[in-house]
Parts: sequence; C-alpha cells; structure tokens
Amino acid sequence: MLFRVLADLIAVTHVAFIAYVVVGGFVAWRWPRTIGAHLLAASWGFGTILIGFDCPLTYAENWARARAGVAGLPEAGFIDHYLTGVIYPDSALGLVRAVAATAVLVSWLGYLHLHHRSFTSDTA
Repeated sequence: MLFRVLADLIAVTHVAFIAYVVVGGFVAWRWPRTIGAHLLAASWGFGTILIGFDCPLTYAENWARARAGVAGLPEAGFIDHYLTGVIYPDSALGLVRAVAATAVLVSWLGYLHLHHRSFTSDTA
C-alpha cells in the first residue's frame, strides 16, 4: 500500500514537473530568480523528448510500482501512458509538443523583454 501511494505521489510530481516545463518561464516574469530553475527544467524536459534522456521520475515511479506489485509504466514512458491518448489524441502529439515549445519560447522572450535591464549595462 505504501509503495502504491508513493508511485501515485511520484506521478503527481511528474505532472507538476511537466506543467512547470511549459509555464515556468511565465512564473519567472513575476519571480525572476526562478528563471535558472526553469532553464534547467526545460532543458531536461526537452532533452527527454529530443535526445532521449532517461527521466529519473519515470525510473522512480517504476521502482515504486514494482515494490507495490503492480505493472510498471510501458517502455514508451510517462507521457505516452498518462497523457497521449488520454488528455489529447495520439494524432495531436506533434501539435502538443509545438504548443509547449512555443509557450516556453514566448515565456523566455517575455522574460528577456521584462528584465532586459539585468542584461545590459547602465554605464554604456
């Protein structure tokens, strides 16, 4: 029972991480010190998709599921199991990825616009 709850908590953490990857740059508009964390999160998130990095949250969830005696995530991973075909149709995967990447790009451009003084010298 304990490991099943742990697996569920890891899954919730995974959803929160994915949400942060998509909208964390907008959070940095209000709290600029969070931009470093978002750069790392977005790099890792896109790295898992584009390069194929192993996700430690997927590993942790599979570990907890195995200890709970339930099946692990399929080889395709967390996103394919919980989101693709559940939250959005399989056919929209490319669109969803494009929207997520666009949201990150817009948030970073907005961050740079809002906080440009941090990057320029006042003694020019």
